[in-house]
Amino acid sequence: MTEEEQIAFYQKLYEEEKEKSRKLSARLANATREAEDLQRKLDNIKGSAAWKISAPLRSVYHWTKRTKERVGNYGSVKGFARKLDSKRIEKLACLQHGTRSFPDEAERKRQQETKFSRNIKISILTPLYNTPEKFLREMIESVQAQTYGNWELCLADGSDAEHKNVGEICMEYAAKDSRVRYSKLEKNGGISANTNECLKLATGEYIGLFDHDDLLHPSVLYEYMKRICDEDADYLYCDECTFQGSKGIDAMITLHFKPDFAIDNLRANNYICHFSVFDRRLLEGMELFRSQFDGSQDHDMILRLTAKAKHVVHVPKLMYYWRSHKGSTAADINSKSYAIEAARGAVADHLTNCGFRNFEITSTKAFETIFRIQYEVIGNPKISILIPNKDHVEDLQRCVGSILQKSTYDNYEIIILENNSVTREIEDYYAKLLESKEAKVGKIRIVRYEGDFNYSAINNLGAKQASGEYLVLLNNDTEVITINWMEELLMYAQREDVGAVGAKLYYADHTIQHAGVVIGLGAHRTAGHSHYKVAQTNLGYMGRLCYAQDVSAVTGACLMVKKSLYDELGGLDESFAVSLNDVDFCLRLLEKGLWNVFTPFAELFHYESVSRGLDDNGEKAERYNRESASFREKWKTFLEKGDPFYNPNFSLDRSDFSLKLENQLENRET
Repeated sequence: MTEEEQIAFYQKLYEEEKEKSRKLSARLANATREAEDLQRKLDNIKGSAAWKISAPLRSVYHWTKRTKERVGNYGSVKGFARKLDSKRIEKLACLQHGTRSFPDEAERKRQQETKFSRNIKISILTPLYNTPEKFLREMIESVQAQTYGNWELCLADGSDAEHKNVGEICMEYAAKDSRVRYSKLEKNGGISANTNECLKLATGEYIGLFDHDDLLHPSVLYEYMKRICDEDADYLYCDECTFQGSKGIDAMITLHFKPDFAIDNLRANNYICHFSVFDRRLLEGMELFRSQFDGSQDHDMILRLTAKAKHVVHVPKLMYYWRSHKGSTAADINSKSYAIEAARGAVADHLTNCGFRNFEITSTKAFETIFRIQYEVIGNPKISILIPNKDHVEDLQRCVGSILQKSTYDNYEIIILENNSVTREIEDYYAKLLESKEAKVGKIRIVRYEGDFNYSAINNLGAKQASGEYLVLLNNDTEVITINWMEELLMYAQREDVGAVGAKLYYADHTIQHAGVVIGLGAHRTAGHSHYKVAQTNLGYMGRLCYAQDVSAVTGACLMVKKSLYDELGGLDESFAVSLNDVDFCLRLLEKGLWNVFTPFAELFHYESVSRGLDDNGEKAERYNRESASFREKWKTFLEKGDPFYNPNFSLDRSDFSLKLENQLENRET
């Protein structure tokens, strides 16, 4: 192509893009006008007498609709049945994680007599405000019931004049137990100021934060001391539940079993929450709570302190009981709507301090304080998309066509890794592709791999041919849904602390194929996909399908990684010819101290196993068994420890976050 022809070609592309922009601008203007017109009509309707009179009927209608949608979220009758079974298991689990989990007399004696290598006093800070007597007494007594005795309970009371009994009750306990320390505040300064006043009373080396109407498991301080002494933990948290306020802790509403420390989870969602205990030295040079974040002061504090901590430790036991009652945040976040803006502000402050700029924080459909964070994409780096293919021209056409037609990111190349196709149709398609304008500007290339099928080797060849700064491993049986899918992956892959980034993938029936990989999950105890076959509309366990989070691995069906990292690790391990190569690669990234991220905001269809079939019989099953055995041997230590982003209380036999049950409970039910 001559220089004049190149100029003419690029001029033509420019004019085409200019025309596209003009059309999109016109469509946006029309949509804006239509939205304004509809809003005026809606305002008129809502102001009418008929609208006001029909309010009760609308309430019934919306309740019916919401119920139908909730049932629909399970995807099918089978999905609904699976959810019911999961709830049955959860109901039984409430028994084993409630009072039945408390130490008996012999165990209590053993814990009380345990001599730790360090004699640490833990100061528990509890601000009080008009606390009901029943809640106050139960709270104090749950601290006094601790099997580890070197603690102090620091109570700062901001109650009004009509609630003098709060102080009287506290003084009653303080007179009998010198570890209970009480201070009456001259005025109520709000939760942040009052908690900071509690801190002034504290003399301990470690600080714990405890709400005035909640309860502690009697062994929680003992369990924390074990981690402090054995693992040098300087920030600790545990699993928790909410329970019906007027009843005991066995009347559980929601059980929250958490992952180990995961920075992307924490930025999107204050999953750590209770029961936070930390080394007092982490507070040097900073406030405990900052009043500008009242309502989400704990999220702000956790983000700041975990950023300084050397070893954040999660105790995977349900040991904090969060009372739900009228007016509490546990009952309804909207009862404290200011908490939503405070949480958004806390995350924004944290991100700014971490050096991020031009990010956006918005609430998700899961919950107002569960956030979507859109990071700025720096520059316009080139992305190389590697697509292995053998025959299956329709799948490849759909995949490539969706990239070209739907993607908003423009600086990419598609490298089709051809592996011994035998059909004439595929060669005809290649010929057509190579004549396309995209191929002529280097956006599409075909690289031929002549050996037997080896997914790892094929992608490694493609990586050597790639000219992009970032690689996307992409199956040929995928189809783009989200137009900014590359940007959503890139915003995470650009971070220095991130390894691989994976997308949310759906089957053709709109159920989930991939939402992160859990190590040890499934019959082979190698790896499995969480939320497998759950409906696309489902929010996931504790909203996990609605926010970006750290996982042990993501599927190679759609995986982005820096090319430099891929090369540094030597690419995919070719001894895993077909399966588990992506998981192995992600675990090697994890070993380097990098986060692997799953984002639900990059969505694609994945018509899994269309190309090569299933691995459930014959030679393929034997090969999968061999590779599984090899994986289990290579990652034996990791498997024994368990996936840090899952929770050992979850069953490894199911992908729906169902809980494990003690045998006697399961037998009793059956």
